Amino acid sequence: MFIGGITALLLQSLHPLAMAAVAGHSGYRGDPWGRLQQTSYFLAITTFGAASDARAAIARVRAIHQRITGTAPDGRPYAASDPHLLAWVHIAEADSFLRAHTRFGAQPLDQAGRDGYVADLARIGAELGVPDPPHTEADLTARIADYRGELAGTAQAREAARFLLLTPPLPALARPPYAVLAAAAVSLLPGWARRPLRLPRLPATEAALVRPAGHAMAHAIRWAITPPPATQAS
Repeated sequence: MFIGGITALLLQSLHPLAMAAVAGHSGYRGDPWGRLQQTSYFLAITTFGAASDARAAIARVRAIHQRITGTAPDGRPYAASDPHLLAWVHIAEADSFLRAHTRFGAQPLDQAGRDGYVADLARIGAELGVPDPPHTEADLTARIADYRGELAGTAQAREAARFLLLTPPLPALARPPYAVLAAAAVSLLPGWARRPLRLPRLPATEAALVRPAGHAMAHAIRWAITPPPATQAS
């Protein structure tokens, strides 16, 4: 989730209107970890929470989206409740988390499992206002391809990438492990998504260093957050 979340933010930033909404209303530079905490809570409650709590969280997000409108630097108006933009954010997130789990997950999913994950996320997307969200990995890939002509590496997107990858507000001790997560996240982006953000593609370095380090970091995080097995009374 850590790695996939960073990948999702980078991929989502490539839609100029979605990025304009984030830059104008999210406050990601002033309180990035507060924003991350809110996003993490939403993902957790809609994945693992009771149905009533999930619906309440979705209703809160939809209410916030209704208030977010503005004009992008290129002069086009945007609204966070626009179904077309909601669909882009949804499919970019689904694709990124699926890529992250496939490469760094402890138990990668088979094709039926990957399709099932996309279908599960479609339920959340539909509740958020996404029209006809994809229900299979193949549909997800096709929907992302449909958006390719709208995507661009705007100045706002590149600034967000630099902030997210190079200058996040972290203490010195946290920077090395975060750098591993960030590098692993970039390694998941296809070439067509890296070029507009001016992110390098170094296949040999990624295969030899980034992927093993990403696996090690993911394993360490899983170890740290997994409760110890219950001991049996003698």
